[in-house]
Amino acid sequence: MKTSQRIISLVPSLTELLFDLGLDEEIVGLTRFCIHPADKVKNRPIVGGTKQVDFEKIAALAPTLILANKEENTKVDVEQLAQTYPVLVTDVVTVDDALSMIRTVGQHVDRPEEADTLANQIGASLASLPLTPTPLRAAYLIWRKPWMVAGSETFIHAMLPLAGFSNVFADRPRYPVVTPDDLQQAAPEVVLLSSEPYPFGPKHIDELRAICPQARIELVDGELFSWYGSRIAHSADYFRTLCKRMA
Repeated sequence: MKTSQRIISLVPSLTELLFDLGLDEEIVGLTRFCIHPADKVKNRPIVGGTKQVDFEKIAALAPTLILANKEENTKVDVEQLAQTYPVLVTDVVTVDDALSMIRTVGQHVDRPEEADTLANQIGASLASLPLTPTPLRAAYLIWRKPWMVAGSETFIHAMLPLAGFSNVFADRPRYPVVTPDDLQQAAPEVVLLSSEPYPFGPKHIDELRAICPQARIELVDGELFSWYGSRIAHSADYFRTLCKRMA
């Protein structure tokens, strides 16, 4: 028998996961960055951002469970919340981490079978990747002014090989700041401009082409590289399309 909970999600990708697990009624609060599914999040109470939560609003919602993430939420906020509420802190760096996390969340929200089915489906969809035996050397940019890239020890780094790329900044952990000289010396064959967190668009292509004239510059959907919840169920199809575009 499924029990009723009052859940607050402080992580956009986990908010979408909760809805996909059928927890429409149980989700009582989320952040302003929780944008999926659009038709369901628009009327939910907002408890701040991922880095700065509103403790008074959270208290008023009386949650029985709060979902957080080691990377996306601050340690100070999580520790303060944990003094009053049950908090599940996720930590996702690899695809296996993501699948395990989905199952763990399912256990905590009384949706173990639904979560296991979803994780199995995602795992099967990604198992056929990559489609190309020879990955392209790529720099994955996440920010401008200063330029920042995805390095090792990130979920993006784990997803790049599945999309047919090798990370030219694999020797740098997390999200390092890089200079134009760093980008040139890394000699990527492809520069991937993510749609988030910085909203790269067509106007930035020429700017990067001037820095890396030898590289192909591609705009990519950052959610399908970095959202480690149920959204990665769509990543395999997107990566196939991207591979065809790169051919």
